[in-house]
Amino acid sequence: MHLAATAIVCSLRQHGEHGAIARLLTAEAGLLAGYVRGGRSRRLRPVLVPGNIVAADFRARTVDQLAALTVELSHSRAPLLGEPLAAAAIDWVTTLTAATLPEGQPYPSVHSALDGLLQAIELAPAASGWAPALVRYETLLLTSLGYGGLDPTHDLATALRRNGNAIDDHLLAGPRAAGISAVRERLVERLTRAFG
Repeated sequence: MHLAATAIVCSLRQHGEHGAIARLLTAEAGLLAGYVRGGRSRRLRPVLVPGNIVAADFRARTVDQLAALTVELSHSRAPLLGEPLAAAAIDWVTTLTAATLPEGQPYPSVHSALDGLLQAIELAPAASGWAPALVRYETLLLTSLGYGGLDPTHDLATALRRNGNAIDDHLLAGPRAAGISAVRERLVERLTRAFG
């Protein structure tokens, strides 16, 4: 298997002394995991920040094998990590994406929506400019995974609460769920303070 694609970094996990396993979202092949040799090095750590856009090259002998992955930075969102609200939003949407999408299945609308949301977080002068897009992204992800039918609402607090309940009930299960839900709780708490 060989795939070269532009991708959004969604998660990174240490593997061995120097390597890392990255999960990237591509438009063509969906969420893919790959082993990055030296992924914990000074050179690659700033590249493999969730939310960054990279030129990725996946190579594996078989489809079932974890691919060797090389990456080059295309667009960095690392400066946003110094802003608590933007950092919490990026952390939440990339964590949710990595935790819920099945690997190797294309979801072009989810990829496009995540890319648009990350751009909105980066460019909007305040959270009020991107918070509604975050709610729409969560709703799209729920719908794409078969849990649609949520009634639209214009009240941000109601939409966040409704989506949070649906995500907890349908998408997050098992021992990892508590940690992932905590990421969202931090974001909702910060949004509530910002709009309070």
